[in-house]
Amino acid sequence: MTGAEETGDGDTDASGVVRRDRFSGGPARGFMSSLAADERIFAADLAVDRAHAVMLAEQEIIGDDVAGEILAALDDVESAGHGALPDGEDVHEAIETAVVDRVGPDGGKMHTARSRNDEVATCIRYRLRADLLDAIEATIALREALVETAAAHVDTVMPGYTHLQPAQPTTVAHFLLSYESAVARDTARLLDAYDRTNRSPLGAAAFAGTPFDVDRERTADLLGFDGVVENSMDASAGRDFLAEATAALATHATTVSGLAEDLVIFANKGFVDLADEYSSTSSIMPQKVNPDTLELVRAVAGDAVGGLTGLLTTLKGLPRAYNRDLQRATPHAWETVDAVSEATAVAAGAVATSEWPAETLEAEAGAGFSTATGVADALAMAGVPFRTAHEVLAAAAERADGETPDLATLDAVAADVLGESLFEYVSRERVEAALDPVQSVASRDSVGGPAPEAVASQLDGSEAGIDADQTALEERGDALEDATEMLQTEVAHYV
Repeated sequence: MTGAEETGDGDTDASGVVRRDRFSGGPARGFMSSLAADERIFAADLAVDRAHAVMLAEQEIIGDDVAGEILAALDDVESAGHGALPDGEDVHEAIETAVVDRVGPDGGKMHTARSRNDEVATCIRYRLRADLLDAIEATIALREALVETAAAHVDTVMPGYTHLQPAQPTTVAHFLLSYESAVARDTARLLDAYDRTNRSPLGAAAFAGTPFDVDRERTADLLGFDGVVENSMDASAGRDFLAEATAALATHATTVSGLAEDLVIFANKGFVDLADEYSSTSSIMPQKVNPDTLELVRAVAGDAVGGLTGLLTTLKGLPRAYNRDLQRATPHAWETVDAVSEATAVAAGAVATSEWPAETLEAEAGAGFSTATGVADALAMAGVPFRTAHEVLAAAAERADGETPDLATLDAVAADVLGESLFEYVSRERVEAALDPVQSVASRDSVGGPAPEAVASQLDGSEAGIDADQTALEERGDALEDATEMLQTEVAHYV
């Protein structure tokens, strides 16, 4: 958790540099402190401090010698680590106190022309964008696992379900690519969230800007941001980027939870074998192979939805500009991005190492008369209204008690409903083909269908999409690395 509004304007002491003695003690001090949790943004705060100090020197707001002392002190603070920081209300105050301890009063000049409000907003964005890149990378890895497994099972026929009831035959590839398509949209949402996160609030100060001649674009460049959040009040107070990122993560977690649920059900039916690395046994029943990891993946969606709900509830109705409630908002995003990224990686591993028994799947593909629609389609193609064809097959299913009826039963039912033999409309060979799960799948070659030719096109599209998103990920990561090198170069001019 992080984020504290700057108050006070005077004395420096061991408890911090921006609080008077009047605010330095009491039980509320610990209640307000986020220092321990702020370890997550320790490196981000040091980067923000360095960029701000460089800009202040370039704008001649502070002298080069003072900037050099501050930057050298920040190097010492970094080397000592977060655990060596003095007590403080948050990491920002503690780092500033540590700098003043090393430099003396001039160390306090590092806080010229900024507030902790714009400082913390910048640190959160700085760290979150890196976490989002990790989450995006995890979604791409999951898509790669889905595509690679699908490519090996283009011809592996399996049962398809609606309402958990046998519906129509499909293929393992078609099933897996349905999730790849969904995860691709999740990737797109996370990329969008990254781009809106990657804007700098630094220089907005408490919320009303500053009279100093700061260069906000310069600090944005030094920190690798794509630009600034222009309105200073919005820059310091806005947390919609957190909500968007957490919502995208919760949506993705829901997608992955569905995949996990399907794999758990299929494992129960013997349709998929999960690797031992993604299973466990019972403490008392030695024969058990439990899909425990996927059950945990499934549960992470609840954590993510809870994080989003907590975040939005915290943000709901907050007045502009800064409110201390925001300190409680950020942990929801951190916890969500960590849990969802880890669950995504586990799901990818489970898919990549899974085995799909082709003979078992094909034997079950026609269960529950799942090829009934194929026969109805054949009748409709012969000119029978589809609703009438549907009536024929529904009556046949009822007569066969849910099993696949033989040709004689189909013909008898057709005679009852249509007034003449089934084979007056469709040849025996055509009906037999429609009843065969393999041929049923092969006939469904419309765009996006399960036929091997249609799946081949989907595989091509999925691979192209993965390549494009991998490039987008690398471009964003490279831009951050370039900015880090640029900041290091500029700091070296003073230290």
